[in-house]
Formats: sequence, structure tokens, C-alpha cells
Amino acid sequence: MTSPLLEARKIHKWFPGVHAVNAVDITFHASEIIAVIGENGAGKSTLMRIIAGVYQPDAGEVCVDGEVVTIPSVARATDLGIAFIHQELNLANNLSVSANIYLGREPRKFKPFNFIDSQQITTQTKEILSQLSLDLSPNTLVENLSIGQQQMVEIGKALSQKARLIIMDEPTSSLTQYETNRLFELIRTLKSSGVCIVYISHRLAEVSQIADRVLVLRDGKNSGELAREEITHNRMVSFMVGRELPQYQQRQVQRTHKPMLEVCDLVIPELTAAPISFTIHSGEVVGMFGLVGAGRTELAEAIFGIRETISGTIKVNSKEVDLGTPRQAIEAGVAMVPEDRRIHGLIVGSNVCDNITLPSLNCYQWAKFIREKEIERVTKQMVEDLNVRTTNIFNDVGMLSGGNQQKVVLAKWLSLSPQVLLLDEPTRGVDVISKSEIYQLIEKMVSQEVAILMISSDLEEILRISDRVLVMHEGELTGEIQREELSEEAIMQLATGKQ
Repeated sequence: MTSPLLEARKIHKWFPGVHAVNAVDITFHASEIIAVIGENGAGKSTLMRIIAGVYQPDAGEVCVDGEVVTIPSVARATDLGIAFIHQELNLANNLSVSANIYLGREPRKFKPFNFIDSQQITTQTKEILSQLSLDLSPNTLVENLSIGQQQMVEIGKALSQKARLIIMDEPTSSLTQYETNRLFELIRTLKSSGVCIVYISHRLAEVSQIADRVLVLRDGKNSGELAREEITHNRMVSFMVGRELPQYQQRQVQRTHKPMLEVCDLVIPELTAAPISFTIHSGEVVGMFGLVGAGRTELAEAIFGIRETISGTIKVNSKEVDLGTPRQAIEAGVAMVPEDRRIHGLIVGSNVCDNITLPSLNCYQWAKFIREKEIERVTKQMVEDLNVRTTNIFNDVGMLSGGNQQKVVLAKWLSLSPQVLLLDEPTRGVDVISKSEIYQLIEKMVSQEVAILMISSDLEEILRISDRVLVMHEGELTGEIQREELSEEAIMQLATGKQ
């Protein structure tokens, strides 16, 4: 094999109380797709941020083209041909495609006046969009693009920088299957042109499909490496956790439970299709599937009192309730784990204890005084029950891995003992171990007679967890599929509007 494009040797990075990256070695070659996998908290993102100039290593060295280099900033990484496409896309929605691609690096003309050369930006953007097979005007506002198109614009930004190494962090987490396939085609095209793609993902099926080589990290250390012919799901999981994961056993569907959530003729302004009606029983997991824009999140938010409804009724435990606000929903026994945990599920910058107990703060008051000892006791109990990996309940929740942040969001609502739990993409962006633990937690809640509505874009997850499945298409509930009739084909038929 040719000499490495980039090599990282014995990289170390410490944070308070955490040795995040511990003597990690990794090499990247041109014309290669290398996947980097591991549990949440394994050190993947920290390592990539060191390579991209976001963090500085506390020890170790980085070599580019055989020479030891220092990467003190993102600008220096860009000069070396390194681009980092974050999971949360870094675009300005109010600017055009071309403005985003060249933001901060605009070509100039008429020295010494240095006016921005808009014509050159437009011309070069058209060339990049052609490379991406993206039929868009350079003047299109980014806010009018789909998530998949925005992802392509981020890649276009990397191409405009003449990047030789492109790091993609969970690039398919918000994409449809069609958009994912297009992304894979582009990745293979970039590889054939000499670019090295670093692919970070928890979706091991995608890793098996796209990667030439897999590097596995565990507890901040090198755990193993797999060549193309060695890549299998079981071997990846074995390197990630050092053991086989327990297999989730689908329970027998119970049909005798009483109705716990009844939605009748609900009309939501954002969803202009027919009124929506469905029932979820206690001790039942009802999956909800739909393509991007189908209206699943809007429906869940309406049930939880975030969005206004025009008409219709909602019953919880056979009692009609007015869920005009989240507070009313919580008082009625309804809880919701939102799709975006960092924006809507957590107070990033606050600690684990405050995040878990915030919705139930009234329960810990005595004569208007907060019972701090009781708050700490409940928090420690929830951290233990959900296996939240943190050294201290007063640690900043933003410093936890994605899987542990999701457990904190779940703990926040489970401490209230809800009767109905709305889960919107509960395992998005978490590793296979945390995903398995969340599945076990769902099973435990079901055994406690909680009614669960689980929204997911992962068909495998829907088929694995659901007692039955509701399918939405363009704001309309197009059908319901019982457990014994579930299949990917049956779900996709309804999700694409075919009755």
C-alpha cells in the first residue's frame, strides 16, 4: 500500500476526570473509505476533532505526507486538505448555496479594494454542484433545501477547499434511504478521485456496505482493526464491547390491555390531511413510521401540547383531557422524549442532576424550599437504574456521550412515572450497546403497563420492537399493520402513499 496520507501516533487527550483518547494510532490512505466505530464515549469524535484542528492533543504526533505537523486550528487543517462534516450541519440557513460553500473564503477582485467576486463564486459553485449531481441554482437559499441536499452542500464546501481527507460524522442520521444511496454513490466517486473518506457511524450495516477498512475504539484506546474481507456485524460488535450483545427477544403481543391513549379525529394546522385517530393500550409498544415530512413529529408534539390543534379529542386512561400545553400533558401522565436531545431534550451547560429533576421539581419542595438531599437521592437512583455513565451527577450533561445524554432525557421523564411515553427517534445517534440498553428499558416500561408510541426512521428497529405499526404519509395516517403482518414491504407501501 502507498505511504499514508495522514498518520496519528500515540495520541492522548485528557478532559477533567476522563482520559478521552489514550495512545491511539491510526493511518489514513488516499482513495480509501475507512470507518471509525465504537460505543458512545469511545473517543471517536475527540480523535477526529484533534485531526481537524478543533482540539489539540496533550501528547502524540500527527504526520501529513510523512512530515510531522501541528494543527492548531481548523484553518490550518483546511490548508492541509482536511475537512470535517459534523453531524449537526454547519450551514447558514439564510444564505444561498454558493455563499455557504465559500463563506469566509470568498474570491476577491479589484485589489486593493478586495471586492467579493460574485461571478467567480457562482461559476465555481455550478461546477461543484455538477460534480455532486445536484440540480440546484447556486442562488437557492439553504433553508429551502432538504436535509439530504444540505448534506451535499457540506460536501461541496469540502470539495471547494480541495480537501484530500473528508471526515463524515454520522452523515446518514437524518437521511432517507434514497438520500443515503446517493451519498454512498458520491463517497465512492470521491474515493475513485483519490480522496480519503473517514466514515463515523453507529449503523453497522452501512459500515459493512461502504467501508474498505474499519478501525474500532473502546474506552479511548485502539480495540481492533478489520480489513474489507473481515468486516462482519459480529466482529465489529465484539471489538466494540469485548463480548456478544444479548439478543432482544420479541415478546408475545398482549391484546387484552385497556386503552391508555386514545386520539380521536385530531386535526393539526401543519397537517392538512384527514383527521387522525388511533389507540394505544397499556403495556403496548406502537411503532410509527413515515418518510421525512410525513408529519410524525408534528403529531407527537400536538399530543404533548407543544403544537396547537384545530379539533379532536385526546383521552388518557379513558379520561378526556385538555393537552393545550406540555405542563397539562405532564399532569395528565404523558411524557415525550424529543427527536433532537441537545436542542429540545436537555439544558446543555447544566448538570446531570438538574436535567433529570427539572420537570419534577415541584415534587421536591417543602414550604417552597427545595429538598436538595431528596433531589440527589432520586438522581443517583435514576443514574443507577439507567446505567448512565458519569463520574458525578453534578457533571455537565453536555460532556456525556450521546447515548448517556439520551438516557438522561429518558430518566427525566421516567422519574415522573408516566402512563404514556412518546419516543421520537429514541436511538438516533447512539451506539449498539446504548441502543440495546434502551430496548431493555422500553421492555421494562412495558412490563409496568406504560403505553409507548415510538417514532423511528429505522425500519429494522420498528420491526424489532413494535407490537403493531402506524404509518404516515404527507400528514395522513395511511394504515395500521398488526405484528403478524409486519414486513418492510408492507410498511413502505403505506409510507409511499399506496393503500
